[in-house]
Amino acid sequence: MTQTTRIELIGLADLPVIRPGDDLCELISAALARNDLPLAAGDIVVVAQKIVSKAEDRFVDLATVTPSERAQQIAAEHAKDPRLVEVILTESRRIVRQHRGVLITEHRLGYVMANAGVDQSNVAPPDGRERALMLPLDPDGTAAKLRRELSARHGCDVAVIINDSFGRPWRQGTTGVALGAAGLPALVDQRGSPDLFGRTLHVTVVALADEIAAAASLVMGEAAEGIPVAVVRGLAWTAPPNPAQSLIRPADEDLFR
Repeated sequence: MTQTTRIELIGLADLPVIRPGDDLCELISAALARNDLPLAAGDIVVVAQKIVSKAEDRFVDLATVTPSERAQQIAAEHAKDPRLVEVILTESRRIVRQHRGVLITEHRLGYVMANAGVDQSNVAPPDGRERALMLPLDPDGTAAKLRRELSARHGCDVAVIINDSFGRPWRQGTTGVALGAAGLPALVDQRGSPDLFGRTLHVTVVALADEIAAAASLVMGEAAEGIPVAVVRGLAWTAPPNPAQSLIRPADEDLFR
């Protein structure tokens, strides 16, 4: 990773409501043109998980869900919709913690998060049907595909991050994190490098993709802002690319799970 003293965070306005089957490269490119914002080499395009899930039709109609006995029991204990709990269980490897209506689960992709990422906010119900939205099937794969398409279309090498909002142990509030990444090192291992005074670093590993996702969230917002894409400009790195899956701490190294 190289020293950067200034970066730009540019929220991309004027994207339409995303629907299943939409071509995100096409829609993002059209919005870039409307905003007079040509992509440049080294740009990082940060895309909200929610529009990726919508484009990939990761909706579930709750009317079609039959809750299991376990889902019904958990729902009764925590005042939740048993159909929603069933979807959460389906998306999870296991429940890590459950307390006062909060379900912290290990998602099928390894993320430890609330409700396995199953969400109903900003999911407009068509014809009055209740729906929930699940995470993308393969965020790193989607990031790689979108990177290839955007780079080819705009004639320059860009990186892509798919971001979401996570809560954190010990701290209030949510922050942006990277669910998927392509074209940049999601994790930068600086162990073995010298610090300012020449002392060798022994534990410093930087979650670069998470830091970028959090910064982009400042212009993308978390609620009704309607800016699901941002361009981050001015960063540089020398470490080889690795995916967002590299950010997940192995269970045998996790002291708190």
